[in-house]
Amino acid sequence: MRLAHTMIRVKDLDATLEFYVDFIGLRKVRERPIGDEAVLVFLTDEDGHYHIELTFNRDGRDYQLGDQFGHLAFFVADLEPVVREVERRGWAYRRSRPELSSKYIFTKDPNGYDVEILERARE
Repeated sequence: MRLAHTMIRVKDLDATLEFYVDFIGLRKVRERPIGDEAVLVFLTDEDGHYHIELTFNRDGRDYQLGDQFGHLAFFVADLEPVVREVERRGWAYRRSRPELSSKYIFTKDPNGYDVEILERARE
């Protein structure tokens, strides 16, 4: 088996797309309306190996984030330009402790989901 996708429910589709497409760098590969009730948007990484399905229900319902979900994680080659962009946008973030070997930040997407951005280890 191989992983197909991860689905997250979103409150604001436009803000969520801006975050994951414009900031994270994913690309939209498919959008499918489900009648008048919802729309599904599939995003993928640069290799097209992994997908996130954004589910936006048009009925105005609110969602409570569950404690069973941890976070989404994304690799970058260099973390510092990402940190500068997060700061430019005025988003809160938490940085890894300096004594750790891995470099990462945690921020939140427009829906409140934790997003980890970590620098890929250099070899």
